[in-house]
This record gives sequence, structure tokens and C-alpha cells, in this order.
Amino acid sequence: MRAVGSSIPRIDAAEKVTGAAVYAGDIDLPGQAWLKIVFAGVPHARIESLDVRAARAMPGVIAVLTAADVPVNEYGLIMPDQPVLCGLGSTPQAATVRWEADHVALVVAESQAEAEAAAKAVTIDYTTLPVVTDPFAAMAPDAPPLHPDAFRYPYGERNLQSNVLLEYTLSDGDVGAGFAQADVIVEYTYHTHAQEHAYLQPEAGVAWVRPDGCIEVTCPGQWMHEERAQIAHALGLPDAQIVVRHAAVGGAFGGREDISIQIALALAAWKTGRPVKTVWSRAESIIGHHKRHPYTIQAKWGATRDGKIVAAQMDLTSDCGAYAYTSTKVLGNSLMAALGPYQIPNVHVVARTVYTNNTPGGAFRGFGGPQGHFAAELQVNKLAEALGLDPVELRMRNLWQEGITLPTKSPLPPGCTATEVVAAAAERSGWRRDDAGVWRRAEEDRQLAGAPEVALGQNVAQQNRRTLTSLDATRRRTARGVGLACCFKNVGFSLGFPEHCSAWVELHGQEQIERAVVGCVGAEVGQGAHTLFQLVAAEVLHLDPARVEVRADSTEVTGSSGSTSASRMSFMAGNAIQGAAERALREWRNEERPAHAEFIFHPRPTTAYHRETGASDPNITYGYCAQVAEVEVDLDTGHVSVLRLISANDVGRAVNPQQVEGQIEGAIAQAMGWTLLEKYVQRDGRAVSQHLSTYLIPGVLDVPTVVEPIILEFPDPQGPLGIRGMAEMPFIPTAPAIAAAIHDATGVWIDELPYTPDRVWKALTAMPEPR
Repeated sequence: MRAVGSSIPRIDAAEKVTGAAVYAGDIDLPGQAWLKIVFAGVPHARIESLDVRAARAMPGVIAVLTAADVPVNEYGLIMPDQPVLCGLGSTPQAATVRWEADHVALVVAESQAEAEAAAKAVTIDYTTLPVVTDPFAAMAPDAPPLHPDAFRYPYGERNLQSNVLLEYTLSDGDVGAGFAQADVIVEYTYHTHAQEHAYLQPEAGVAWVRPDGCIEVTCPGQWMHEERAQIAHALGLPDAQIVVRHAAVGGAFGGREDISIQIALALAAWKTGRPVKTVWSRAESIIGHHKRHPYTIQAKWGATRDGKIVAAQMDLTSDCGAYAYTSTKVLGNSLMAALGPYQIPNVHVVARTVYTNNTPGGAFRGFGGPQGHFAAELQVNKLAEALGLDPVELRMRNLWQEGITLPTKSPLPPGCTATEVVAAAAERSGWRRDDAGVWRRAEEDRQLAGAPEVALGQNVAQQNRRTLTSLDATRRRTARGVGLACCFKNVGFSLGFPEHCSAWVELHGQEQIERAVVGCVGAEVGQGAHTLFQLVAAEVLHLDPARVEVRADSTEVTGSSGSTSASRMSFMAGNAIQGAAERALREWRNEERPAHAEFIFHPRPTTAYHRETGASDPNITYGYCAQVAEVEVDLDTGHVSVLRLISANDVGRAVNPQQVEGQIEGAIAQAMGWTLLEKYVQRDGRAVSQHLSTYLIPGVLDVPTVVEPIILEFPDPQGPLGIRGMAEMPFIPTAPAIAAAIHDATGVWIDELPYTPDRVWKALTAMPEPR
């Protein structure tokens, strides 16, 4: 049977649907104890004393661990700027609390209730320090430095008195000369906000010391070998003494890329000699893990009368929060994304990420792309309006093309399909080229099925206001509009990270291959990765997928597959499995029975940005997506309904088309939440949004009435069997497409997310009345 291209059921579907799948929270070990992590509870303070005597005397308590019990009291995915436990008797860095969810003690007890009771008995004497929550205030000369102590910093020398963690400049051409050439200049400031991952499974896990002396940690995660490395570092042990195992993972979206409970579990099991389990509450999960970065982006773009974008000047500031997490990498992505997939000869972009006492910012689907593209795409749509050009036509005159040189002074990786995705989305929504080859959307195609009295897409605010106010006052006043946006997304780690992925394939049988086993430990976080592993191997080996077994459960299976992030797993693991399968076939043909072959895939290298010019070869390859949103705006309440969303994605090759459609639909639903509903509120360094009852994520009635995925297959020259990573792409253009549609309906641009009803209503009521 055909493997790649078949929408076969996922290999984990039945057990997840029936409830048979085992998640970390489902696991209980003989003789296990329970772990409770004590959060700091304050956003910024110096610890003067920490008294655990009363907690240790509580019923059922086995141990209370503090900073002095951590052999190497530091960790971090990019840099070790965070203590495992804040407290005394450790490092200078550990003596200060910078985030309300900093860990200050670990209570291990016989039962969950006893651990929770004893945690309340831990007393901490703090000296309160100034709380800094605004990144611009954090950059002020008199702002208190939040990280005045040195740690290993991978970007050269760090100014210990500055809260700017990292700043990049990307410059190409002469931006001043570009603006002098422009006939139209648009200048705006954009604001994006934090977002909670809201995955189904809160943080949970178990750890135990095996008879062979290895500490085994079972938990949800995204990169088990990196988790192993960070655990080993903090415990001062060799990597080989740590085993990380992923049970079923109930969603991630980037929220599990950074360590949460793993080191604490391993430390507790190691120190007590008991199996140890913990399960966070939803409130602990929301308070205790990172969020999407809020950004402030100042944008100034210029274009000539004939629709050529000639200059772009951008200034980006992201709220890093209390610790680095992946902030520097997200910053690198947003630096490029803020220019969109457009050929602009003169650019100057400055981007920085700044420490505050807020919840740390970290990885989240799109990884800087949504924030940067939100500003870029609104700038393009505003330029189109100012020039009197159709927004599709303006894009087609400026989009990346095969063979161009990027502002980083490196060639665009081959396989650019920016124009193809824009054309596919536009045509599905009614855009056509006229006799002169210019893209337009005919007025008769601008009407949505069942549209109310108010016409779709009345761009002029005064016309729209007259039409709307002429309706009978007893009827709901609504307007409908259409908006388009597009994006690119890097596939794989970027900016010089030494990327690789390991896999092995083993073939069994007599005369014919009867079955195959694939070893590749890329995390399955709900996106269908393990099914893709099976299908790629089956395709290369010409086997029925049912004959392919996937081994992916722990660090003992094989070497690192890297993180399930950066839209990289299909691309990286696919290449590794293809290479291993081809080697195994050669062994089989040489009469090896069983045949076993290993392969480590190394993609082409990338290079880091030059800090002052941005010169680099930043990314391995890219994926491309364009979306059209059709919305209805209630002008009396500000409520925005997305009636139809068209999403065109070049996936290179659709391994499992049904899974691709699912990823498109899921990304759109999640992006709808970020765009219209979700508002993670922090106040004075504390999370106000602590529960899903007050943090609204989309339900079934909040997603678009119609989602139309368009799957394009232009093989990526570097991808396995032509495959590109795609799961992040459909998230990125959703917000700017909806923004353009709201403007098309009402004549109002709203430059701050989210588009909650109150914000939209205020923007509508602030419109000047027609004369």
C-alpha cells in the first residue's frame, strides 16, 4: 500500500480515544512518596532566612530540600540564569527571588495531602526588592538590575547592570535614502500580549533510582536528551546516570521545552532513595510555566507610488520575564519576521529582550513569528490602503522570490513558495487577475453567503457608518469584512545551533522483510510525529505501515532527536529515518539478518547574527502560509465572529493529509484564542489569571464557522521525500488576517491584541462621525 500520502489512523489514536494511554500522572510506583514544590509567592525579594523545621516535623514528611541540597544550583535551556531552588547556602544568584513561581523548597512526604500541608509550614523571611514589570522601565538608567550576578552567557560579555538580556541590529541598504524615495510612509506602534499554553495535561511526573544506580524520570516534555542534560548538570552527575522517559504527553505547544518539574523530581528521588511523584494543579501550571512573549513593535515603512516597498524601520522590545528561557532565540526569529516575506532593499531593525519580574517568556507555537508578522502584515495592508492598491497585488509586487538575497546578506534557501500560497488563498476567496494582470477582488465576490443588510468590505469608514446607522434601531448592527495575511516560518533550529537528529532502523524476516523497527526519540506531543516516523520508514522500505514498529520512549533508545519544536521534527527525523532505512536496506541486500543501521542527520549549518549588522545565514529552510479571514463585527458590542478562514500551506509533501488538516485547524483555533479571547493578566509581578475559568480559551462555538485548509505540495529540496515542517505556520498569519478583515468591515485599524469585545467597541466608538 501507499504509505506517505495516506490518511491512515494515528498509531496512538485508539489508546488515547479509549483512555488506555498512560500519562505521567497515571503512573504510580511501589513505595512512592509525593513531592510538593514550594513557590516563592513574591515577585522580587532577597531571602534573609528560610525555616523548614516545622515542615520537617509534620506528619508523613520524609524530607524538605532547600538550595543547599542542590549540587549545582543553576539551569536553563539557553543559559543557566535560574536557580533550581532559591535560598541560602548556595550561590549569590540563588539568594534572590525574581518571580513568584521561583522554587524555594521541595517537600517530600508519604502522601499528597501530607506534602501539601507541610509545604504551608515552610516560612521565608524576605526583604522586598523593587518590582519591575514594564520592559521600558526596566531599561531606564535607574532601574534595579535583576541579574547582577554573573552566569555563563553565550553571547559574549553581558553588562551585569543592564536588564537588556540581548539586543540585535539588522541593517541592509540605506534606510534614510529609502524613505526619501518613498511616496507613502506609514508609521505605527503595535502591541502583542502574553499567552498561556493551556495544554490539557498539567505538569506531572515520577522519578526513581533504579537498581543500576540510574535516576529515571518519567514526565511530559519536548526534548528528552536536553532534559537529561539539565538534570545531570544540576545534580553534578554524568548524563549516562540519568534516564528520561516520556509517557503520553497531553499537549505542549512549546510550553514543555523548558524544565519545570524534572530536576526537582530527580533531586527528590536521589536524596530520599524513594520513588517520588508530583502532579501540579491547573493553577500551579498556569503560574509556574512560561508564556508567549509580549512585544512592543514600532514600525515605519515606505513605498513608492508603483507599489514597491523601499524602506522598513522596526524597533522591537520583548518582555523576557524573570529568566532567559528561550527569549534570545525567539528574539532572533522575530527580528526576521518583522520584515515579513518581502524584498525590501533598505531596512534597519533593532530588537531586544528585557528582563522583568513577570512570568518568563518562552517557546510557544510560532516562536516570535506571530508577533513579528503581526506588525509586518498590518504595515503591508496599511501601505496598500494608502496607495489605493489591492493588498494581494501589493504583496505580489514585493514577495520573496527564488534566488534573492535576504537582508542578512545570505541567499534565501531554495524552495520559496510565498507567491504560490498567497495566490492559492486569494483565489479561493474570490481574488482574480484582471485583463492587465492586476489582482483584484470583484465586488460580487465580496458577499458572504447569508450576509445581512450591511455590505461586506466597505472600506471607507464614513460610508460604513452611514450604512450602519441607517438600520432599524431594533436590529443588530453588524458589518462584514475580508482580510488577508501571509508568513514564512523557519524549519529547524537557527542561528548557528549545531542541529542533528539520530535514528536507527532494524529489519527482520527471512527471504522478505517481514517487519521493521524504527528507533527515534522525537517527542510525540499530539502532533502525530510517531505516525510520521512509521510512514516515512514504510515508504522507504516499501512496507505496509502496519509492519513498522516505532521505539521512541526514552533516552536509552537512541541518541538525541532534538526538540519537538521549531517545525523541525518531520524534517529532521524524516531525514534521519530515511537515511537509516536506506542503510538498513543495503545491509539486508548484503544478507544481514536482521539488518540494523544507524544514521545521524546533520542539515546544512546556519550562522549566528552579527550583533551590529545582522549578517548571517540564519535558517536551514522555510515554510510558507497565507490566510484569508472573513469576519462579522457586532458594532454594538464589539464582538468579532470569524465566519470563514482559508489557510493555504505549502507542506512540501503531505505525509498524512488528515493530520496536516488537523494541524491547520488546531493552529487556527489556538491563534483565534490569542487574537480574540485570551488575555493573560499579570499585575505587579503576580499572575491574576490563575484558572481556566478566568482565562478564556476557544470553545467549539468560538472557532471559525468554516475552516478551509489548502494543502500545497511543492517539495522542499532539503526535506526528506520533499517534506517541510508546517505545524506552526497556520498560527502566524491568523491575527493580522483578522485585523485586516475587521478594518475592511469597519474602517478601523486596531494595533493592539487581543481583539476582545471591549477593545473593539472602544475603537469603533472612537471613530469620528461622518459629516
